[in-house]
Parts: sequence; structure tokens; C-alpha cells
Amino acid sequence: MDSKFGFSSFAETWNGRLAMMGFIIGLGTELLTGQGILSQIGMG
Repeated sequence: MDSKFGFSSFAETWNGRLAMMGFIIGLGTELLTGQGILSQIGMG
């Protein structure tokens, strides 16, 4: 039985998908606002 927690194929696949979505959303926000990610969160 394949577990859905820990270092399983299921968990690693979703981790990769969510990381790609986060990168694309961050890049899109940066292009729309003209500010870097650190500037948007007040660190730059």
C-alpha cells in the first residue's frame, strides 16, 4: 500500500507541482508589479 505521507512518490509529485506553481505565481506577480519578491514582502 502506497502511503500519502513521507517520502512517497505521491507526496514528491505533489510537492514538485506545488513548487512549480509557486514559482510561476511569484514570477507573474513580479512581472505585473515591477517589484521583486523581496520588495513585495517588505524585505528589499
